[in-house]
This record gives sequence, C-alpha cells and structure tokens, in this order.
Amino acid sequence: MPKSSKNSDKNEVQPPNLAVVIPCYRERAHILDVLAEIGSEVTAIFVIDDACPEQTGEFVDQNCSDTRVSVTVHSANTGVGGATLTGYKKALEAGFEIIVKLDGDGQMDPTLISKIAAPIIDGRADYAKGNRFHRADAVSKMPAARIVGNICLSLMSKLSSGYWDIFDPTNGFTAIHATAVSSLPFDKISNGYFFESEMLFRLGMMRAVVEDVPMTAQYANETSGISIPKVIPEFIAKHYLNTCKRVYFNYFLRDPGVATLQLVFGKLFLAFGLIFGSWHWYDSMQTGITATAGTVVLAALPIIVGTQLLFAFFGQDTRNIPNDPLQSRDNDLTRKPADNF
Repeated sequence: MPKSSKNSDKNEVQPPNLAVVIPCYRERAHILDVLAEIGSEVTAIFVIDDACPEQTGEFVDQNCSDTRVSVTVHSANTGVGGATLTGYKKALEAGFEIIVKLDGDGQMDPTLISKIAAPIIDGRADYAKGNRFHRADAVSKMPAARIVGNICLSLMSKLSSGYWDIFDPTNGFTAIHATAVSSLPFDKISNGYFFESEMLFRLGMMRAVVEDVPMTAQYANETSGISIPKVIPEFIAKHYLNTCKRVYFNYFLRDPGVATLQLVFGKLFLAFGLIFGSWHWYDSMQTGITATAGTVVLAALPIIVGTQLLFAFFGQDTRNIPNDPLQSRDNDLTRKPADNF
C-alpha cells in the first residue's frame, strides 16, 4: 500500500479546480526543476514515488519547500500507470475536478499545464492530451526512432480506441475531468507503459470526448526506461485485443446497425473469395488446367464486394467519434466505475 510522507491535512482544504499528478521513477535529476516551473494556476501537486531506487520522493521532501507538494511513496513498483492511478485517487479524494498528469523527467514543459487543461476547463472534452506531431518544426526536433514508432502506435491506437482524430497516443502529458476518472475501471487498466493507450481505449468505451493539444517536447539528457524490443509484442497484442473488444461491444452489443452488417458481410464475402480463389488457383497449378472465366469471376467478385463493404464499415467507424462530454451529462453512469471489458 502507498504511504504518504507529508501531512495530508493540506489536501483537506477544498482548492480551486486544478491538481497535478507526477509519477516518478528515477527522476531525481529533473524533478526539482519540473516542480519549480509549475505555475500558480495549480493548487496541489501529488508526487508519486513508484518505489524509486533513487528515493525521489524523499529527495523532494527534503529539498522542495513548495507547500502545494505532497509525496506518496509506493512500497513496490507498479509502473507509470499504477503510480498515475494512485495520484488520480488522491486528487479525487481531495475534491479536484481537473487533474493534469505530468512526467518528472523534464520532457514536458510545465508552463503548458493551462493549455493542456483548457479543453477540460472549457467543457469541450473529458480528456485532453498533448500532440507532438501537430507542427512540422516540432517534429523536426524529435528523434527519428520516436517518429516512426509513434506513427505505428498511433495507427494501432486509432483502431483499438476508435479515436480516429487523435494522434501521438503514448504522449503522457494529459488532463482529465473528475467525472471521467470516477468512471474508470481502475482494476482493469494496464499499469505499465501501455497505460496511455489503455486510457484511450477505456475512455472510448465510456464514450468520453478526447481532444489533442499541440505541444513541443523537450529532449535533453534524460534516459528512457522503455525497452523497445520488449514492449512492441506487448503493444501489438494488447491493441489487437482491445480492437476486438471495442468492435464487439460497440457494433454487436451497444448499437448494432448498418455498420454491423457491413462488417459481417464484408468479412464473409472477402473470406469466401479468398478461399475459393486460392483453392482453384492451387488446383490449376496441380492439374495444369486453366480456370474458367466463371470461376475467376466467382472468386474476384466476392473479394471486391467484401473489400468495399469493409471500407464502408471503416468510414462509419471514423464518423462514430464521441462529441458529447461526460462532464456535461447528468446520469448515474458518470458517477460509478464503468464495468467494461
């Protein structure tokens, strides 16, 4: 269980709206600079030491005099997702409506907190996140490996979350409204590096509104703790599983309709055409007898029709993006955790 290293009485005073959560693991070299740059628009800062071997939490306690800061230390490492969720819980308990998640490694500019939170403050969205790809000059400063990786991850995330208008899914500079936080199934969210992508999937299942906010990342001498060869198989598997869950829930349980028929018949036609055509192509190769024109048409036509139906389904899916924020609704579904997959 996490334990607090500062008096929690400070958090009992009802603040304005905005709190910041900073999950920390090996962030000792940057954390004080990050805290020093957080502006007066923030009322409370929750630093979550995720069993950091550098004892970042203790270091903050001893060297930071900002009275807004409270430190929680995990007795065991839970991952960036687990640390962030701990911060979310503490911010909810303290009565905050808007919670910004900021990493402690110095790659995110704390002066952009108000900008990241603006869609939530204005009531346009339930969740806002940074997008480092919005401007060409910002992308030019990014390492090439990050660019390629984010393009691939963004395509997978669009499929698994249904947010076809969102890019840069692994960006951890985010803001969320308390209504969305209280509806999250905390026990089902990935605690590791898949956390940001998992959040988009869970928010999509809740029909929350998500908005991208243009930003520029700051790359210096920080060291990434991500092992790319290790996380790629995990990300592919989890994105595929979440895609299947989302499609099944949205188009077969929640709201079956024309898109459902397009998906089902598109797959059936395509599968029949491919199997039928492959079988007769193989038979022709073995016997040396050329397939008749009728056989070729019977194989090609289902493939064409099936492909068109699947493209029509994706067209419907790209238009099925939530546009009614949870924070503007008044029903029981936004007051209790969502029991989704």
